[in-house]
Amino acid sequence: MPSFYQIKTSQSFFDKVREINLALVFLLVITFFFGLLSLYSVADANFDPWARNHLIRFIISSVLFLVICLVDIKIILKLAYPLFFLNILALILIIFIGTETYGATRWIRIAGISLQPSEFIKVSLILCLAKYYHSIPIIEASKISRMIIPAIITLIPIALVIVQPDLGTAIIILIGAGSIFWIVGINYKYFIGSFLLLCASIPVGWQYLHNYQKERVFTFFNPERDPLGNGYHIMQSKIALGSGGFSGKGFLEGTQSHLHFLPEMHTDFIFTMYGEEFGFIGTFLLLIIYLSIILVSFNLAVKSRSSFGKYVSCGLIFLFFSHIFINIGMVMGLLPVVGVPLPLISYGGSSMLATMIGFGLIMNCYINRDIILAKEGLID
Repeated sequence: MPSFYQIKTSQSFFDKVREINLALVFLLVITFFFGLLSLYSVADANFDPWARNHLIRFIISSVLFLVICLVDIKIILKLAYPLFFLNILALILIIFIGTETYGATRWIRIAGISLQPSEFIKVSLILCLAKYYHSIPIIEASKISRMIIPAIITLIPIALVIVQPDLGTAIIILIGAGSIFWIVGINYKYFIGSFLLLCASIPVGWQYLHNYQKERVFTFFNPERDPLGNGYHIMQSKIALGSGGFSGKGFLEGTQSHLHFLPEMHTDFIFTMYGEEFGFIGTFLLLIIYLSIILVSFNLAVKSRSSFGKYVSCGLIFLFFSHIFINIGMVMGLLPVVGVPLPLISYGGSSMLATMIGFGLIMNCYINRDIILAKEGLID
């Protein structure tokens, strides 16, 4: 029986450490630092509670990042399916023992720690799909028979997350899976067909949306229809961003934020508060850093000789980009408010862990870029 993988090269522990890309690490630390400053400002120049917890979570996430960087890629390949199914189990358990917050049941408490499994399913789904497509000849990727399993694998977590309800995360999961389908070369006709089917199902899906979700859609098209109610958040967000001007009002000097006009400043709308205090210059700098992270990560991804490494890395990069695009578009009023965190900036332990796990996997694929992974007797 053929082995699932075959090692062509090997590295010592210290060789792997030396292979860690310091440019990417530096960019991640700088982004986190911007988040730390923002959370310090949110708490009115107080390190507690947001900034302190953010720092602790980043330290823990960084340790996990380092561990994942140095793990044998064969182990990651073997664990791809088990981790996905374990995450699915966690999403199912939420239905029965989840903790409800703000009308949504998205968290589960383990040993006194609240975790949001939907954040981790984004990463585990990428791993699962990458392993699946790595195990089949690429010329068969567009066959209907080869697309049934990936479709089921994608739709199950999406359905479980929508039930919570968390439409924003469900959209992110769909984008992450879609990026893998695109990378492996699925025929574009399937993308067009899926898009048309999605559009056709909107009237049916609309009937199952919660009232607050429908209101968010109405508010997106016309925030002024309820300026003191559902439109309040996005209108205040636009006011704060606009008032920041070119250079910003200055650190700790944001009036909209410190007078508590802005909602959810430490999570979903943290970019707005950051923009008010640091202005166009500060937000442009942050976007340049985000772009640099994406470009450096892509540069690492293309160097992997195995299809598994390429699929995992590129899928996670698209996932990272979608968080940035949706969050910033949301607070600027260009997209409906769906509650997507800004990576490494927004307050949230599960989001921080999932983000650093993702970059740990990208770095692992780069460090192990010369290791050839076999599949069903075929070598990439």
